[in-house]
Parts: sequence; C-alpha cells; structure tokens
Amino acid sequence: MDLLSSTYFVLFLIVAIGFIVGNIKVKGISLDVSAVIFVALVFGHYGVSIPADIQKIGLTLFIFTIGIQAGPGFFESFKKNGRELIVLAFILVGSASLLTILLALIFNVDTDIAIGLLTGALTSTPGLAAAIESTQSPMASIGYGIAYPFGVIGVILFVRMYPKLFKVDIDKEAKKLEDEEQQNFPELVNKNFLVENENIIGRSIRELKIRSMTQANISRIMHKGETIVPSPETILEKGDIVKLIGTEQALEKAKMLIGEETAEKIPLSRDYVVESVLVTNKQVVNKTIGQLNVLANYNARITRIRRAGIDMVASSKSEIRFGDKLVVACGMGNIKNVRHLFGNDSKKLSDTDFFPIATGIVLGVLVGKLKISFSDNFTFSLGLTGGVLMVALILSRIGKTGPILWTMSGSSNQLLRQLGLLMFLAVVGTSAGAHLVETFQESGLALFAIGVGITLLPMIITTLIGHFVLKMNILNLLGALTGSMTSTPGLAAVDGMSDSSAQSIAYATVYPIAMVFLIVCVQILSMF
Repeated sequence: MDLLSSTYFVLFLIVAIGFIVGNIKVKGISLDVSAVIFVALVFGHYGVSIPADIQKIGLTLFIFTIGIQAGPGFFESFKKNGRELIVLAFILVGSASLLTILLALIFNVDTDIAIGLLTGALTSTPGLAAAIESTQSPMASIGYGIAYPFGVIGVILFVRMYPKLFKVDIDKEAKKLEDEEQQNFPELVNKNFLVENENIIGRSIRELKIRSMTQANISRIMHKGETIVPSPETILEKGDIVKLIGTEQALEKAKMLIGEETAEKIPLSRDYVVESVLVTNKQVVNKTIGQLNVLANYNARITRIRRAGIDMVASSKSEIRFGDKLVVACGMGNIKNVRHLFGNDSKKLSDTDFFPIATGIVLGVLVGKLKISFSDNFTFSLGLTGGVLMVALILSRIGKTGPILWTMSGSSNQLLRQLGLLMFLAVVGTSAGAHLVETFQESGLALFAIGVGITLLPMIITTLIGHFVLKMNILNLLGALTGSMTSTPGLAAVDGMSDSSAQSIAYATVYPIAMVFLIVCVQILSMF
C-alpha cells in the first residue's frame, strides 16, 4: 500500500490509533500516551518504518520542554525540605540500576535489552530516549516494551496496597501535613486597625519600619474620611484606620504596634483602585520591587504576589517573575501606567517565542557533544539527551538573559512536549518492531520476569527505608516513590486516596532528580 510508505501518513496514523488504544481503561488503568509505542511496534513488525531524523527532532523537543518545566523545581529540591525525598530517588534508581546489572549477568541478557528493561520497569520515556541515544540500538525499545506494562500496573498496585499492609490512616497523615503546611505557608488575611498607640502618632511609615517590624504590608489608609495610598513618608495620625495584609501572626504584631482591630471599613474612593496586574513585560522580570520603585514613580503599592497558586506578602526585595499576578493599590490616574510597566497582557502568556527554544536546543546539542576522558577506556559525555536536558534545566533556572525569556507557558510547553514525545515513540516503536517477535520468542517470559523484579524490588527497598528509617509521612513517601518511578499513573492512584497536595509536591520535587539520575545511570550502563 503506497500510503504506508508515506512518512507523514504513517506517523499520524500510528499516533491516532495509539490515542484510541491509550484511552481504553481496564479497571481504571490505561496506557495513555505510551500506547503509541505498542502500536508502532506492531507497524514495525509488518515492515513499516519512519526516518530516524524525525526521532531526533521529537527527542530534542520532548527533553527540552521537560527541562524547561522542571528547572526551577529541580534546583529548589536541593533545599532543606527536599533532602529526604532526593535520598529516596537516589536509592530507588541506584538500586534498580545495580539490580539490572546483576540480573543481566546472571541470566546472560544483552546489555542493550537490559537497559531497555530498566527504563521500562521505571516507566521512564526520557530514560528510554537516553538508552536509544547511548546504545544506538533498537533493542533497548524491545526491553522497554516488555517491562513497561508491569511497570505501570505494578506501581499502581503497590501504592494502593502499601497503606493497607501497614495499616496507615491516610486521612490522619494528610491532616498532619496540612498542619505543617499551614505553619510554613500560612494563609494571608487582611484586617483594619485604629491608630491609637501614642508612640507612633505623628511618625512616618518609614520611621516606624512597619514592614520589617511586623512582616505585614499596609494596603491603604483612611485619614479624616479620605482613602489614601500609603508611602514611606505618610504620617500616621490618631484615629487613622490602617488596612494591613499578612499572616495572622504578622497582624498580631501590627495590633501591638498600631492599636486595636476595628470593624470599620475603608471604602475605595473614586480616585483609588485595587487591581490584579499580570506580569508579561520582559523588562521587569528578575527585578525586585525596590528596583522598580513603583511607590515613588506611580504612588502605587504592591501588597501581595500570587505565584504558582501561592499568595506571598510583597516586599522591596521580592523578585518579579514572568506570569506573576500582583495585587496593586494606587490612584486611578496611575493604574494605566502600572499596567503598562508590568505588561498585563494575558495573550503574551499563551504566545510561544521559538527563538529561545531553538537557541536552547542548539546549546544543548553542543554541550552533549562535549566528552570527558577519565582514562583511555572510559570517556563520558552527556549525549544528545543529557546535553539538551541539562541546558534546559539551567536556562529555566536563570529565567532571563537580556531580552530573552527562558520560559514557556504551560499550554505551549505541554503541546510541544506531547508532539515531541509522539514523534519519538512512533519512530523507536517501528524501529524495534522488526525484532520484537524474534526476541520475545527466544526469551520473552524471562525478560518479563526480570522486568517485574526491577520494578518491585527497588520499590520495596525504598519504601521500607522511607517508612522505618526516615520516618516519612506516607503521602510524601508515596509521592516520592511515584516520582522516582516517573510514574504519572502511580501518582494518580495516590491522588485518589487523599485530597492533599503533598504527594503531588513530593512527586514534582523528585521527578527531575530521578529522571536526570536515571539518564546518567543509562549512560554508564551503556559503556559496559
């Protein structure tokens, strides 16, 4: 059939059928986008092929967008609260890699297939990408295809059974984390206070250092019935009403400093506005509120910043990030200038600038070509996958270089990542399909059993250490486990057990660490 020799037709036919198969659920479990590789294996078995260049393009897009998304979380995860989670990621991926070497030696498994088994057992498509690139062999795809199905199902069954086996109350554990989270990121509230303290009457806000003394922000002041935007030079008079925003603890300090709380409201005058302004102007990104000097220039006060769903009290040292929502209080005459300063253009969040994408991938390819020689027989390089990933992680962390923003909107990132992944899976699947039946007939059941072992044993080791040695909360533990296994279906299973977001945070913290470490392990294993 002539159409089957047409690259674009076959590519999108495999993708379309893959999505149909991926949406089929058996007791709530589905293959999702990974079904594409299984459809491609069938096409490959019947002689259909797709040019390898499409695989390279898909790989670079997929890896780069993952790095851009994961960059900030990757580096933030090295902070204090993420250390235990990172330890678990290293334990799981490290033990899985060592177990792969051991089982490959015992059962005389081809190295390329063994590496594929490792990536399939840990359900890591970036790992498979690294394996294909390192081994230059389609055999890794076969190992991945054999081990992947149980890798998906095994994680889901394990996280479902674990709390029952150890009789852990999920709701109770979620409540503990909620209490801890409340202490770390307390909710912001606003209250009005009557100026009564004789020690502050007649003194300016600058003199009183209210922000540094209380950690609360003054939003507005009512003086003699008139609402005004506070500035550092604003003098507090007896009877003034001051509106402050901060945590309950911060507002208690403000009460001691200013005076008793009052139920009297501060109305917005016709010349005064409080508005959310979206940061879309590249020129202000990475600058602090103090550097922008909005109070002096526009008589405007930024009272809070909403970033990634979290409200933060703004201070002069707060850095502005692309996509932040700023709550601004200022006079009506200046609000247009403030909007212009920060951009406030929601369309720009959905626009995709391809220059940083292309530049980042070029830099990643170049970095991947660099080789480090440890001896005559041992030379290490990041390769295409590792180079593009590391450059994307670093650029995402930097955020901005001159006028260039190394960020992407969530929708743009998701679209390019999905496109790259589909292109990659379609090519590697058709390439491996030619060898699939032969390999499975020779040692399919044995390889499947090895894949089961690589999935289960590291999970058991990791959870036992997390539970009994590190004494971790069960939701953090299971989130870290699914992140270390790079298993989104596994995370979905944990999410179904609790309304807490703790497991998702743990997953997001661990995922980039596990992904990078697995790619390094794959690179090392491919040398043997």
